[in-house]
Amino acid sequence: MSERKIKGGLSDLVEHLGVDMFNFYDDLHEGVIIADVTGTVLYYNATQARIDDIDRKYATGKKITSLYKLSENTSTTMQCIRTGMPVKNKMMVYRTRLGKIANTISNVFPLFNKEKEVFGAISFTKDYQMLESILERGVPIKASQRFSNGTRFTFEDIIGSDHALLKSVKIAKLASDSPSAIMLSGETGTGKELFAQSIHNYSSFGREKFIPVNCAAIPENLLEGILFGTSKGAFTGSVDKSGLFEQANHGTLFLDELDSMPFSLQAKLLRVVQEKKVRRLGSINEIDLNLKIISTVSQHPHQIIKRELLRQDLFYRMGVVLVTIPPLRHRRNDIQPLVDRFITKFNEIFGERVNGISSKVTALFNEYEWPGNVRELEHVIEGAMNLINGSRIIERKHLPSHVRFGSNTDSAPDVSLGVQEALLNPQPFEDSSSYSCPEGLNLVENQTANELKIIVNALTKSRGNAAKAARNLGISPQSFHYKMKKYGIERKQFFR
Repeated sequence: MSERKIKGGLSDLVEHLGVDMFNFYDDLHEGVIIADVTGTVLYYNATQARIDDIDRKYATGKKITSLYKLSENTSTTMQCIRTGMPVKNKMMVYRTRLGKIANTISNVFPLFNKEKEVFGAISFTKDYQMLESILERGVPIKASQRFSNGTRFTFEDIIGSDHALLKSVKIAKLASDSPSAIMLSGETGTGKELFAQSIHNYSSFGREKFIPVNCAAIPENLLEGILFGTSKGAFTGSVDKSGLFEQANHGTLFLDELDSMPFSLQAKLLRVVQEKKVRRLGSINEIDLNLKIISTVSQHPHQIIKRELLRQDLFYRMGVVLVTIPPLRHRRNDIQPLVDRFITKFNEIFGERVNGISSKVTALFNEYEWPGNVRELEHVIEGAMNLINGSRIIERKHLPSHVRFGSNTDSAPDVSLGVQEALLNPQPFEDSSSYSCPEGLNLVENQTANELKIIVNALTKSRGNAAKAARNLGISPQSFHYKMKKYGIERKQFFR
C-alpha cells in the first residue's frame, strides 16, 4: 500500500477518533492495530510490535493476512470487518509470518462512518507473558504453574458472563476476608475447587497455605486422624503428627465433598468449628485455630440434610456464607468462551493450530445437557484435540459418542439413564447378578454398563462401605469414589 494512501486513511481515522486518541494508544500496555475495510494496517502501536516482534514501520501498510499466518476466516480483525460485530475476549494462539508465536486475548471492534458503514476495525491485544509481569500477584497463566501456597487459580480464571455466575463470584469475594466459613454448592465439574482457591488467593491470608482434603477419598477409619492429628500412644503404632487443621492454621482448610463424611465425624468436626480449637487423638492439649474453612457439597444443602447426609447443625456452622455455582446448562452463553479457552490451552500442549468448532458442533454443544459441566466440556475438547490430526476446526466426528448422541437430532440407546434406573433400584439388589446388559449397544456403551454393574455389586456386598468395595475390586478409594460420582451412585442406597 502506498504511503500516500496510508496517510489518507490515517487522516480519516484522525478525524474519526481524534489525534489525542493516537497519543493514548502509543502509551497503552495493550497492543493496538487499526485496519481499514480491506484489512490493511493503518496504525500499529509499540506494544503490538513487542508482542509480535515486528517493526512498526514494516507492519504499517501490510495486510493482516500477510503479517500473520491467519486467513480471512481465522483473523479476528477480518471477522469483525466482515460481520460488523465486535469480537470480545477471543483467546488466540497465532504465528506471525516471521515465525513468532503469540498467546493472546483479543478484543476487536468495528469502526463505522457517518453513513453507519464499516470502514475498518480496531484491535486490542493482551499478551499472557506481559500480563504476568504487570500483575502484582502473578495470575497463573498455565494450569501447570502454581503459587507457592499450593494453589493455581484466582477469580481471573473463572470464565463467563452469566448473571448467576457473576453473582456467585461477587458473594465469594465479599466473604473471602471474613473469618466466617464458606460452603460452595454445585454439581460435579462446576468449578468448586476453582472457587475455593480463588477465595483463598483473594483474601488477606492468600500467602498462607491452602490445604485441600477430599472427604470422600479417605477411608473413614483414617479421616479423623488425618483431620485432627495423632499423639504417640493414642493407639498401637500412633506417632505425634499434626492434622490438617493444624497444618492449615492461619491459612485455608478446604473440605471437599463434606456430605460424604460420616455422621459421627461430622459431630466432632462441629465442635472444632464452634470452639475454634482442635485436639489431637489421644492428647489432652487443645490448639487454638485461626483459619478459613471452605467446604463443598454437590447438591443444595437442604436436600442433603433431608436425606440425612449432612447434619443440620453442621450446615449452620459451615454454611454461614453459601455460594451456589450454576451448572453449565444454565449458562449456555458461557460455552463458547470456555471452548475458546480450552482450545487455546490444548493448542499449546499438543502443538496444534485449531481455530474453533464447526457450526454443527456449536449447535450440538448448545443442546447437550453437560451433566459433567465445565470439567466435561474441557475433557471433550481435549479428546477432540487428540483426534484432530492437523485440522483447524473441531468437527462432529471428533466428539465422543455420548455427546454426539446427546442431541435431539440423533438417537442412541441411553445407557446412563436406562442402566442406572435398573441397577440403582433397591429391589433387585438381592439378585443383581441376574442383570444382563441391554442389547444393541456398542462396545463403549457395553463397557460402561458392565462397569456400573460391577460397582453396584461391590457396594451391595459391602453394604455401602466404599473403602471395602474398592479393596475388593483392587482399585484405589479415590478411583472408586470418582466412578461413584460419575454414575451418580450414593452409598446410602446400599445400607442394610
